[in-house]
Amino acid sequence: MKQALQTIAYRSVYGVAYAVSLLPMAFLYAMASFAFLLAYRVIGYRKTVVIQNISRSFPDMKYGEIRCIVAKFYACFTAYFAEMLKSISAPAGVLDKKITFENLELVEEHVNNGRNVIICLGYCGNWEMLNFMPYKLSHDFYAVYKPLRSGIMNKLMIKLRSRFGMKLISDKSVIRHILAQKPSPVVYLFLADQCPRIKDEKYKFELLNQETYIVSGMEKLARISRSAVIYLHITQLSKGNYKITCIPVCSEAELMNEGEITRKYIDLLTKNIKEEPYGWLWTHKRWKR
Repeated sequence: MKQALQTIAYRSVYGVAYAVSLLPMAFLYAMASFAFLLAYRVIGYRKTVVIQNISRSFPDMKYGEIRCIVAKFYACFTAYFAEMLKSISAPAGVLDKKITFENLELVEEHVNNGRNVIICLGYCGNWEMLNFMPYKLSHDFYAVYKPLRSGIMNKLMIKLRSRFGMKLISDKSVIRHILAQKPSPVVYLFLADQCPRIKDEKYKFELLNQETYIVSGMEKLARISRSAVIYLHITQLSKGNYKITCIPVCSEAELMNEGEITRKYIDLLTKNIKEEPYGWLWTHKRWKR
């Protein structure tokens, strides 16, 4: 009975989301503007966390500059949800015009040479638009994710993220999956700037002027599975239009010293954030531990 009710609820939520996604983009952006007023000016959703994170990350910034970044962050953050909604029904051709990939042949090169590829990135720009990436590649593409507590929302996000061929693996299953024998190399996507559950002193680095523990799994799995590692640099060209650049981290992870891959990742992530400081997910309590 419970399962049947959850199925009905999921289909209802998905049906409403799909219907809303058919609305013109201008209308969805108008909804996002209203959500911005609520989140930023009325409710102040995690506003203290955002201001504190930005202030500590850029200690030399003046208060006026921080306020501008905070406001622009909330405007982008709410617009991302409008774009995610539209991607539920938007044809591949439409998304292909809005997302430009640069140096994507680097992924193909490694896979064709018989190596798994681990793609790492941070919560920069509208990272959910990467759901479209498998459409551009001819190889199996897996994304590591943390299941949501709500079963309905979890199924909805899996539906959205797998629309163009992306396969999802829960964070608890990825080790077993990536170490299993595969007939051909595949591509894995890691959002690697989350706050780890367990502190590992070997993976403590300085990120944005703060001592930061980094999830070690991405590097350890890359080295064990003898993968190539690539960083995705996300740039917002204009509202709703993104450039995603593949930047090499290493071609043979097993030859790298421990911590070296993560150090390079941190340097590339820092550059990405500083380029567009309003684009990172500042509501995330990154330094809570």
